[in-house]
Amino acid sequence: MTKFNSAPVAVSFEFFPPKTAEMEQKLWQVVERLAPLSPRFVSVTYGAGGSTRERTHSTVRRIRHETALEPAAHLTCVGASRAEIDAIVSDYWASGIRHLVALRGDPPGDAAGYAVHPDGYDFAADLVAGIRRIADFEISVAAYPETHPDAPSAEADLDNLKRKIDAGATRAITQSFFEADTYLRFVDRARRAGITVPIVPGILPVTNFAQVAKFCKGCGTSVPDWMAHTFDGLDNDPETRRLVAATVAVDLVHKLQAAGVEEFHFYTLNRAELTLAICHMLGVRAPQAATPAPALAV
Repeated sequence: MTKFNSAPVAVSFEFFPPKTAEMEQKLWQVVERLAPLSPRFVSVTYGAGGSTRERTHSTVRRIRHETALEPAAHLTCVGASRAEIDAIVSDYWASGIRHLVALRGDPPGDAAGYAVHPDGYDFAADLVAGIRRIADFEISVAAYPETHPDAPSAEADLDNLKRKIDAGATRAITQSFFEADTYLRFVDRARRAGITVPIVPGILPVTNFAQVAKFCKGCGTSVPDWMAHTFDGLDNDPETRRLVAATVAVDLVHKLQAAGVEEFHFYTLNRAELTLAICHMLGVRAPQAATPAPALAV
């Protein structure tokens, strides 16, 4: 059994904006189940090419005004001019949003690759600087322990992360990974490069191995052979698959916790069960209601 650090742990959660009324209802059920864990913040993603922009805005504002959670809105460079993005940033500030996740963004699914908008922010570092000029947001950015697929080298990718931090980002959140050493080696490299902000590990519980493997292939995350073996034969056995997924994720976070990691960001995929289970094992739990004292006999 992995020996782990008992220091207090902070968590944050990522959601994606719902596409339908039914999906919105399910998302809010997830929000209500995870809110008692008192996450540091909850983020809401954009779709490729900014395709879910308005739904992201709506979801973030609802979290801000209907819950006690601290929302963080994803914002990308794709498909919008600087003036349009600046207006969105200003509107977020006016709406009480104080945390943005600044990303280059993925191109639309039918695009050959990333293309800079002629009047837009070129890359995430430029977006961070633009946000910082408008208001004093907390700004998170992405980090890639195994190198961004578009980066010419691991060194160039790390230089890009440093540019984002130097432009004003206050936190980096990593792409998902499945080996603790992958994250720990990356953090060591980042610290040697002069990056001092928190680098929070992004944890993706595996609910569907085939889908995760496909996703990881597109974002440069390696899937260890042992994972394929672990999930083999469970495609039609969702109950066992969930138990295995929880075991795999808990083993990863306990190894990180044993190495001194005290903050985790969970990619929830708008599901609560696995994230709740992992947080429970980390010691992150909803406060228990006090049990009334028994009445005295008279």
